[in-house]
Amino acid sequence: MAGFGLPNFGQLTEAFRKAQQIQQDAQKLQDELDAMQLEGRCADGRAKIWLSGNQQPLKVELDPALLSEPAATVEAAVLEALQNAYQVSTSTMRERMDELTGGLDLNLPGLGG
Repeated sequence: MAGFGLPNFGQLTEAFRKAQQIQQDAQKLQDELDAMQLEGRCADGRAKIWLSGNQQPLKVELDPALLSEPAATVEAAVLEALQNAYQVSTSTMRERMDELTGGLDLNLPGLGG
């Protein structure tokens, strides 16, 4: 039957085993990302925001002195902290996904790869 361009059974079994392992690793990674608390802050550190590795907002901390500043200053500090937290979260997620898929050969035999 291998003459019809189909992979042999051993190759197909190995591909399914790898896919199952990736699925298990991906779920573990999701759980780890959910448990992370990644901090972002504005340049002067007076506004801090924590996100999970999956970018769920967790906590905001504002220096009381910041709250006596004009509203535009407070808003800018909070936005800067949020942008920083988002960048930290997305880069962490990307790094962890690269670790998960690193070296993975996604070209499954006989499936057009």
